[in-house]
Amino acid sequence: MSRPGAEAYHELKAALSASLPGERLIDDPLRTLAYGTDASFYRLVPRLVVRPESEAELRLTLAECRARGLPVTFRAAGTSLSGQAVTDSVLIQLGRGWRGHEILDEGRAIRLQPGVIGARANQLLAPYGRKIGPDPASIASCMVGGIAANNASGMCCGTAQNSYRTVRDLRVILADGTLLDTADPESVAAFRRSHTELLAGLERLAAETRGNAELAERIRHKYRLKNTTGYALNSLVDFSDGIEILKHLMIGSEGTLGCIAAITYDTVVDEPLKAAALAFFPDMAATCRATIALKRSPVSAVELMDRAALRSVEDEAGMPEVLRTLPEGAAALLIDVRGNDEAELQARLGEVQATLEGIRPLEPVGFTRDADTYALYWKIRKGLFPAVGAVRETGTTVIIEDVAFPIERLDEGVLALTDIFHRHGYAEAILFGHALEGNLHFVFPQGFERPGEVERYQALMDEVAQLVGVEYGGSLKAEHGTGRNMAPYVELEWGPEAYALMWEIKALFDPENLLNPEVILSRNPTLHLENLKPLPAAHAIVDKCIECGFCESVCPSRDLTLTPRQRIVITREVARLEALGAATGDDDAARLAALRADLGHAVDATCAVDGLCETRCPVGINTGDLVRDMRRRRLGHHAGLARRLGAHFDGVTRTARSTLRLAGAANRLLGDGVMGAISQGARRLSGERLPQWTPALPQAAPVRVLKRQADAEASRPRVVYLPSCATRMFGADRRDDGESRSVMEITLALLERAGFAVVIPERVDSLCCGMAFRSKGQFDEADHKGRELNRELLAASESGRHPILCDTSPCTLQMQEHLDDCLELQEPVAFAHDHLLPRLDVTPVGERVAVHVTCSSTRLGLGDKMVALARACAEEVVVPAEITCCGFAGDKGFSVPELNASALSGLAEQVAGCSAGYSNSRTCEIGLSRHGEIPYRSILSLLDRASRPG
Repeated sequence: MSRPGAEAYHELKAALSASLPGERLIDDPLRTLAYGTDASFYRLVPRLVVRPESEAELRLTLAECRARGLPVTFRAAGTSLSGQAVTDSVLIQLGRGWRGHEILDEGRAIRLQPGVIGARANQLLAPYGRKIGPDPASIASCMVGGIAANNASGMCCGTAQNSYRTVRDLRVILADGTLLDTADPESVAAFRRSHTELLAGLERLAAETRGNAELAERIRHKYRLKNTTGYALNSLVDFSDGIEILKHLMIGSEGTLGCIAAITYDTVVDEPLKAAALAFFPDMAATCRATIALKRSPVSAVELMDRAALRSVEDEAGMPEVLRTLPEGAAALLIDVRGNDEAELQARLGEVQATLEGIRPLEPVGFTRDADTYALYWKIRKGLFPAVGAVRETGTTVIIEDVAFPIERLDEGVLALTDIFHRHGYAEAILFGHALEGNLHFVFPQGFERPGEVERYQALMDEVAQLVGVEYGGSLKAEHGTGRNMAPYVELEWGPEAYALMWEIKALFDPENLLNPEVILSRNPTLHLENLKPLPAAHAIVDKCIECGFCESVCPSRDLTLTPRQRIVITREVARLEALGAATGDDDAARLAALRADLGHAVDATCAVDGLCETRCPVGINTGDLVRDMRRRRLGHHAGLARRLGAHFDGVTRTARSTLRLAGAANRLLGDGVMGAISQGARRLSGERLPQWTPALPQAAPVRVLKRQADAEASRPRVVYLPSCATRMFGADRRDDGESRSVMEITLALLERAGFAVVIPERVDSLCCGMAFRSKGQFDEADHKGRELNRELLAASESGRHPILCDTSPCTLQMQEHLDDCLELQEPVAFAHDHLLPRLDVTPVGERVAVHVTCSSTRLGLGDKMVALARACAEEVVVPAEITCCGFAGDKGFSVPELNASALSGLAEQVAGCSAGYSNSRTCEIGLSRHGEIPYRSILSLLDRASRPG
């Protein structure tokens, strides 16, 4: 197929711009690279990224592309591992406008649009005791569109509960723009009339396949295993009606036959009681015998880990000591058993124990119900992939492949596979997987830059494909999708007859081969060795990034500019182009200049540096640290100003309070509308340098309440109270009729009510934890303010004898990371839950309230405590879904207000009907009040309202 020229893409953008806004038609060098990168080790940069937000816009995009012969690729989360979500043509991203959902049949089914994250679907189903069947390891990040399009499975769903087996209905948009809703009889009837030839062709292929006994039996055999290699040919033997065949062919088709605009799943029971055991065996043969025996028992999951896999995690914190003492050749099974009630769970555990009696493990197998131990076992299993990523050589990628052997030959397959790896020089490869299905993942670092590396990789994959696909009759792709990586081997695994059948299917759906060409089916035998992604050294903080995208779902700027993964992608590309130096051609030089021009806003200014990305990153990267270091390098010449601000910090806070009083007076005089217009105008004239005024701007805080001494009564426990600089500046929301006191006043009242003697540190107005400086890259002054604060807190707490309460969660996190370990630092949620609740009588207020768990609370592991505290104080508590960091980020709510607005998009709808919202960061509460359209207060205000002395 000849490649369209640049003019065709310019024409496409011009045609689409009549219906789609310009910000959703993207062709600049920075964002096309960033948005076009997925989790695979392939790199293609799209010429145009289109973000349709409705089916009508998607159909229009397909029509305009088809009119110009331009290939298109659909993308949801981009966590795909096999290269099925990259393109050098048109990339269609399905994001914010595709997150609709509907619970059906009291939870027995759920209708989901492709932009819904898998874990969100299960969150919606949790009240019904149900979940979707597929459970990929990336479920907290991947989206339903990708889950269905790849027929992703996971640890517990096997082949019985994957998308193919649990799909009830689909809304599908085909290459010609036709929309089919299989749940709508009228849509089906119209489709039968308009697409008679397509349906007849599918029914003919099904009849011919069923009539070919040898081929039909081969297909049935292949799908006894997990299998995502090629198209779902089992649809041709499982169904005879064209609509049903089409519906099931779409599952696992990776966007090559059409776009899944919505899927309705039949849900499965989510058994609430869980137990797990980590069983160790002397060798792989014994491990596989145990697996085969367990296949017939009532287990939910059996995860196999070889000795190399266990060794890769044995030195990590919290790992069981036994991992270090296992003999060479040993292996382990993580056995998971679940039940709906105690009797069922105990019966199943007894049956599993009886199954294992004839197989000798290295030590007795004991199941645990303890939540922490259960979580530790799964942490071991889930940590295997990142363990390889964390120790690989900079510049190499991590390859994870997944194959499936017939379970009765699993032990032979494992040994043969291990031998292949060693013969090709991949001694560091580890093996693990979903043993019940014979599904093994093998993970190894791979470089492509050095001479001979590509050839070595090719030789490895050729031999693996021959072993698994031919000699053992297994699957070369069990659950990760065919993609580009395995497309050259589809015919080898399936044989010429089945492969020809797949091409016929493709021709029926997409005769012009415009939907994701070269994915699943390709005539190019070296496709898997082309367009390999460079991973150059860029910065020590992020060089271990494997670009998996797990971080993206919690990033507040994900719908505005870039995600952590994308920031790293851009940083790497700049480093690569800079390293070329004089060798950089004109095109690369222009590209580098364009990237540098956009770095400031996309990479730096709109990053909240909240650290949530680290909580999801398999290799523990905090991309905020990268951005802070960029700011340090850029703002080094402002160190003198930072020192002056730090030295006169009490003056800074006084000036801020004076400014708030002036702003309040002007607002009372002019009103919200005029005040907002003046602020926006001034901001535009300043080149976006002046802060944006918001109607949620609070009153000035009354610091006079801090002029108090510690109670001398020895019987009262003492607590050191450190009000943050934010609460020393920002008082109550002037529009909030329900709370007129500052956080300081509320905190002091609660401490008094609970019987604490309060100590206020000396020179409190001058104190700062340093976060305000550190977040801007002024590390030296941040460290100086931290040391200054450390001295004062040591004195006030009598060297750690008394606990220290800071009323702002982000400041507490900063102090815990940088101050002396002897200081017992507490933030509002933990202190209220652990120390105030036991000393107070609490009667829940009869209201519906919202709770915002701040990014720092999440990083401190306090989300559950915060919700529990709110539920102790109010009759109904709402925790808005998919609202993570609010994006206010200290002062960015004023300087980059669009970040706060994007991060809190949809908040108002979720908290409608709530009397108020509660959090534990005063600046966050400003943005939350603005975009939630209800007042947000300190969580201590809620406890104060609900409590009386105990």
